[in-house]
Amino acid sequence: MNIYAFITPIVLFFLVLEIVVCLRKKNGFYNFQDTITNLATGIGNQCVNIAVAFFVYKFYGFIYAHIPWKVSETWYNYILLLLISDFVFYWFHRTGHSINVFWAAHMPHHSSEEFNLSVGIRASFTQRIFQFAFFDWVLVLFGFSPEMIYATAAVHLLIAYWHHTKLITKMGWFEKLFVSPSHHRVHHGVNPQYIDKNFSEFLIVWDKIFGTYEPEVEEVCYGITHPPRTWDPIFVNFQFWKHLWDDMIAAPYFWDKIRLWFMPLGWRPRGIEVEEHGVLGYNLDQQTKFSSKQLKNSKPYLVLQVVMALGYMFVTTNLQFDLSALHRVVLSGGIFLMIISWSKILEGNKNWYFLEFFRLAYMMGAIIGVMHFNGLLSISSWLFLAISALFGVSFLLFAFYVKKDELEGVASVHPEPA
Repeated sequence: MNIYAFITPIVLFFLVLEIVVCLRKKNGFYNFQDTITNLATGIGNQCVNIAVAFFVYKFYGFIYAHIPWKVSETWYNYILLLLISDFVFYWFHRTGHSINVFWAAHMPHHSSEEFNLSVGIRASFTQRIFQFAFFDWVLVLFGFSPEMIYATAAVHLLIAYWHHTKLITKMGWFEKLFVSPSHHRVHHGVNPQYIDKNFSEFLIVWDKIFGTYEPEVEEVCYGITHPPRTWDPIFVNFQFWKHLWDDMIAAPYFWDKIRLWFMPLGWRPRGIEVEEHGVLGYNLDQQTKFSSKQLKNSKPYLVLQVVMALGYMFVTTNLQFDLSALHRVVLSGGIFLMIISWSKILEGNKNWYFLEFFRLAYMMGAIIGVMHFNGLLSISSWLFLAISALFGVSFLLFAFYVKKDELEGVASVHPEPA
């Protein structure tokens, strides 16, 4: 079973709950465009997790089969594994803020200028594979099975999810030992004193022991030092990868092209002009959050599409469905078309208007074709009629309700922070 599919309903329940609370309080903690981008990123990431699961079970299984000691699957060994995993994750997380290639894999999670539970879903497409490939494999050497490691990683991720909220303030004695939302707000801060602090996910003691702890005092300004200024999850996920690639191509010395990927953040190859900055980071007074005008009437349309996307994602990622790798790739292609198209709608880009019709047709054909081929759907069933009706309504809404030539909302003026 895909453990991520199991925890998804829990994540969505608390996300909807927080959205309802925030709407009732009118506290402005949720920005519609940012929230849709976060959800789109999370949905895309679920497709990547299928490949990660395959890697874990194959690579870790190979190691596990060749070690003479094994740890039994008892409740206390799962707790032990959680504690060891938390320690390993602290160093993985800290490396993700220190080395170029690891920051490229981690940066998308920090790119939101908001902070709420939807930001907890804004997961990098590449971070999990880096975690399992470079760090968590050592857990197999302790004798833990791939199944135990993968399940514990999902539980660890769920534990970290609730930290992404501003509704919970300080938590008193709890914060002496465990990570709280206050601790994690600091970690997401771009305020100079908050940068590269509070890497822990479960036990805050690791930060206190290794000198990276910082309490929340000044109000946190969220984001990264070079914000992406777009709602496109693909650009967000590969922004820093592109930066490294461009530096590698431009670097005049071969050795610099290689070591660039493994050097500390801020290092640039010889022969490339380095931008001069003052204090790294900025606070709320210096921040102008990115916003854009979007296609008129697109909000209710996109809410419907998110609901439909969750059902589509369930079929794509649920390992209980015996789908071939090719079929999962075909379905995943629809998801990535979808999240790109959403970003164009949110940015009011009418030149990409046709893409939404194309992706609706593609996803409808893919989901019906794959499910029918695998015996999960009959052309004469109510499920076929329901899927056809939902996509049919989507076609009509986008064609006649969402306005191609009219925009709504406010576009921000977004100079780079000083």
